[in-house]
Amino acid sequence: MIHLQASEVQQLLHNKFVVILGDSVQRAVYKDLVLLLQKDCLLTTNQLKAKGEETFEKDKLVDGGQMGPMHNGVQYREVRQFCDDHHLVRFYFLTRVYSPYLEAILQELQSSEHGLPDVIIMNSCLWDLSRYGPDSWQSYLKNLESLFGLLGQVLPESCLLVWNTAMPVGKRITAGFLQHKQQPGNNSLRGQVIEANFHSSTEAKKHGFDVLDLHFHFRHAEQHLQRDGVHWDERAHRHLSQLLLAHVADAWGVELPRRDRVAPGIRGGPGAAGERPGQASRDPRALPPPRGSSLLPSPPLPPPPRLPLSPHPRPYPFQQAMPRVLCYPQHTYFSSDQPFQSDQFSSNYFHSDVPSPTQTGFAFEDDFMIDSQPPVLPFPVPYQWQAPVVHRGFPRHSPRGPYGPWGRQPRSPRRPAHSRPQPRPQ
Repeated sequence: MIHLQASEVQQLLHNKFVVILGDSVQRAVYKDLVLLLQKDCLLTTNQLKAKGEETFEKDKLVDGGQMGPMHNGVQYREVRQFCDDHHLVRFYFLTRVYSPYLEAILQELQSSEHGLPDVIIMNSCLWDLSRYGPDSWQSYLKNLESLFGLLGQVLPESCLLVWNTAMPVGKRITAGFLQHKQQPGNNSLRGQVIEANFHSSTEAKKHGFDVLDLHFHFRHAEQHLQRDGVHWDERAHRHLSQLLLAHVADAWGVELPRRDRVAPGIRGGPGAAGERPGQASRDPRALPPPRGSSLLPSPPLPPPPRLPLSPHPRPYPFQQAMPRVLCYPQHTYFSSDQPFQSDQFSSNYFHSDVPSPTQTGFAFEDDFMIDSQPPVLPFPVPYQWQAPVVHRGFPRHSPRGPYGPWGRQPRSPRRPAHSRPQPRPQ
């Protein structure tokens, strides 16, 4: 997976309105995106733990939070917004997936001067399952139907809604929002989250919305869980941001920047015959590493031996550019199944504002592995940087082949058009 830098994220989300809805985990998603829109560094521990603060990295608290009483009740509110010359990102704290408050948020977005957002990123699960009494499960299922039904009526086809599945929870849960007298058994909540993800994903797909399966991506990354068993560290959230941005880029038909090497974890080429995107991770040869093995970036391979000069012409032109490799698009409903690769967070690539022992490296278990280094051309290839390029419906006649770009176009909306489409507010 290609890692976008701050300058590239700024171009991808140029003049875009992004709204993030959800609990404290989604608040951390908002914070990491706001940080990545400004600089290439990771969140600090204090920034991840902060709640309802007046300002964070040039954003501002719009409503709730420290403006009112701070508590862990279901009526807690927090609205944040980051705005600069070309970006607008807003966060709404939710304790229930569908409620009169959610309806009020949608009405506010419809009537705002900015109009409805270009991207909505949403999840709500843990509060729904643990804070609304013995009928919380049935209420959650009913509320999911009401939510996606309303979103299908309100959102225009140009709005990309990405439903994030709830991330895994730890075996020992001590998060403050779970009341001790109502806190379910650990195994019960872990299993409920998986079942809730299935129902929410099914409902989102039925209404034509995108699903990003974060539970799958982080199912073997529990060493990046915080001690409360619910929240995640700064490296997990940076990887989450990259997954979201890659999903948005694929949905918009954005050609991601080229790199001078293929990212580990990508097997084969985009033009491999008979292979659907996402099938690489199902390769039977991709066996998991031994338990406890480290997945830190492997040392560089020695340079290939120099071959004797041949009187025949070279097989490649001397100045030929590196074959362009695009990140795989996800399958029909875009729930990717590329595992969490630890070397995507090299300590040489990112830096944090404060030193943290978790930033020195980490090891994964079970079914994670690092691919061998890609083949190196025998001739020097200059690095060519290219900004993200957005193709909005224009035909592209790119040659297909194992080393050529796919020539993808933006995905057509799967949601049925309204019988009376309403114009977007100016």
